[in-house]
Amino acid sequence: MSQITLGLRSSGGRKRLQVGASATGSALRNAIQKELGLEEDFNVRRDKNGRPGDEVRLVRTSTVRSLSLRNGDVLYITPVSGTRFKANDDEDDAAAVSMDTGGGGGGGGGGLGGSKNGSSASLASLASNKSSVASSGGKSSALSPAVAEDPVDALLSKKDGRIEQPKSANCMHKSTTQKCLYCTPLEPFDEAHLKKEGIKHMSFHSYLRKLSSGIDRGKYAALEDVSCKIKSGCTGHKPWPAGICSKCQPPAITLNRQKYRHVDSVVFENSDLVDQFLAFWRNTGSQRVGFLLGRYEVMEEVPLGIKAMVSAVYEPPQECSRDSVKLVPDDHEQAVDAVAAHLGLKKVGWIFSDLLQDSKGRVKHFRGIDSHFLSSQECIMAGNFQSAHPNPCRLSSSGSFGSKFATVLVTGNSENQVHMEGYQVSNQCMALARDGCLIPTRDAPELGYVRESSSEQYVPDVFYKEKDKYGNEVTKMARPLPVEYLLVDVPVSAPKQPLFTFKQASDSFPVENRPMEGHIQDFAALAAHRRRHSSGSLAEFFRDFHLLLYLATQTVNPLTVEQLRPLLEAVRDRKDDAAIAWGNSEHWQTIELLLEAHNGGFQ
Repeated sequence: MSQITLGLRSSGGRKRLQVGASATGSALRNAIQKELGLEEDFNVRRDKNGRPGDEVRLVRTSTVRSLSLRNGDVLYITPVSGTRFKANDDEDDAAAVSMDTGGGGGGGGGGLGGSKNGSSASLASLASNKSSVASSGGKSSALSPAVAEDPVDALLSKKDGRIEQPKSANCMHKSTTQKCLYCTPLEPFDEAHLKKEGIKHMSFHSYLRKLSSGIDRGKYAALEDVSCKIKSGCTGHKPWPAGICSKCQPPAITLNRQKYRHVDSVVFENSDLVDQFLAFWRNTGSQRVGFLLGRYEVMEEVPLGIKAMVSAVYEPPQECSRDSVKLVPDDHEQAVDAVAAHLGLKKVGWIFSDLLQDSKGRVKHFRGIDSHFLSSQECIMAGNFQSAHPNPCRLSSSGSFGSKFATVLVTGNSENQVHMEGYQVSNQCMALARDGCLIPTRDAPELGYVRESSSEQYVPDVFYKEKDKYGNEVTKMARPLPVEYLLVDVPVSAPKQPLFTFKQASDSFPVENRPMEGHIQDFAALAAHRRRHSSGSLAEFFRDFHLLLYLATQTVNPLTVEQLRPLLEAVRDRKDDAAIAWGNSEHWQTIELLLEAHNGGFQ
């Protein structure tokens, strides 16, 4: 059998490949993947004057001869981001291909992707495809059935998600059970419908439906978080910086604007929550950071949408000034999470203020399209928070994908009024921040900077695309990087009819970790608070998040979260009798005696 030698060029270097002229295209494709060690699918293009030219379609029905490949031809190999390579069964042609190493290795790409066209398919189809790949020896497409997904995800995964269309004048049928071209339900990811409804990003579950649509039913879709680190365990060479190869080298990243979001809205139960948070700035002029505690619910306004319903704001220990906030270690972090969990809440986001007053007492407007929405430092912080709160996902081999953790900014708008803006950063930004690749610039808040590789850390190349003054799309190195490529907008609102999981802020216990007069949490503040509510319902007295958190962290008469559990569950389920019963227990009665002694007896 006559043999020819082909040159392979990829992001990792060059190699040579010997192949028989009668080998099929699928056999050549498998050989290229094996030689370069790619986990992603890839495109193949011919060399044209030293640059990638026409694409070469490597399919089973083609051969090296029919593709007009000759000895010495060079092929450019480009991984397709968001795909997973699947070898073709072509054993008869395997012997027609042999490899001959002649240089450095190649790299691959990671991310998200899937078929854009085709009929609708259920999410179960995507899951079954990944299960079959796992059972046949696939690496990263395996399902994680033991993952405890959020209840809202389990609920949405069972929904059809299609958007019903009303019967129009163009419909040719009269039956209410029949459907035609004009009244057939739309897919939840239908771009025309989303644009009509003013929905900027499709929901995550709509994105999953899009991946599972089309002929391949999501067979080649990959839900894998991006990694910027060198893969461990490679024994073919010395550790970095002495060596690196295509198998352990992280692929180059081309930043894309994320078309979906993991959470579609942040909703505060009532405006009092924000007013209480802003009270610190109004009294001190210093900025403030807080964590949003709430739950995830279905958002009916967005197809297969999810909203974060905020019930409380926890303010961690921090050092605040007019221009900055520095978070300090929180000794009570575990207690906060445990109390929130027993109340049916979890951290769903974070909120921070950036408010400055002008000479007329109005708030300044300095964030917008002409300056920046979030600074690079804030994007990095948001990325780290999102990485610390991953989104459980059984369709990912790692058990998680992306994050529902949201960012809420309180600043001044164009009318010099206080308003809120919501964001998430993309999965790509999460990876860059988590792996220490992205740093802020000194004087331009709208620009980030991707580190260069050093002897301590290998950093993959990061690119972004923009149009030049002639309208041509050009690729640029992300040094520096406009952070707008990393942002995903998330609406922030409050319902017309306010909800109150806990009592109104104006009547609540002082907020934790506030170093200002009248806002200190201590036993004297508890005694004063109890005296003001001595004649009211004990169950209503306990319906205060900041009070419950203080009871779990105070040291005068320490109580464990387990001892508080009956009370927390009573507040969660709004069972006044159970809350009063806990109030009659030894735990609270001991505190009552101490409070009476402090107050000289309740009047």
